[in-house]
Amino acid sequence: MTSFNEVAELIEPTLRDMGFELVQVRMVGGTRRTLQVMAEPIDRARRMTVDDCAEISHAISAVLDVADPIAGAYTLEVSSPGIDRPLVRRQDFVRFAGFEAKLETEEPVAGRKRFHGIVRGLDEGEDAVLVEQEKGELIKIPFASVKKAKLTLSEALLKSVVAGQD
Repeated sequence: MTSFNEVAELIEPTLRDMGFELVQVRMVGGTRRTLQVMAEPIDRARRMTVDDCAEISHAISAVLDVADPIAGAYTLEVSSPGIDRPLVRRQDFVRFAGFEAKLETEEPVAGRKRFHGIVRGLDEGEDAVLVEQEKGELIKIPFASVKKAKLTLSEALLKSVVAGQD
């Protein structure tokens, strides 16, 4: 099977042509595998609809059928990232600076693997995610060490979505 980076490279041009940006590609499940594709409109003022997901699914399904990068059977699932979205790209940590998030690292950073705090952006010089802890302590987490990161549902996040600021 090709890597998910290769799958992303295959489908990104189609998504962009349709006015969407790829957020994440991942395979889940054991015997009944599902290829999950998360996308969002490039135009931040536009909201993702069920019809958008269906159109994206049809378009990238055709691309994947021709290229056939994944061995065996799988189900394609297309969705928006949702309000408590995963943070996977460097630009996500910049875009969502000021919001609460939970992060998990591959290796311990400052003696821990799990963090919860306010995202404060990136230290581009050190390629590190900046997270402000509860007591105001700023932790630098190497971007390459981030295993999972996700926004935490909070009042500030809800207000920004209602106001259309995300």
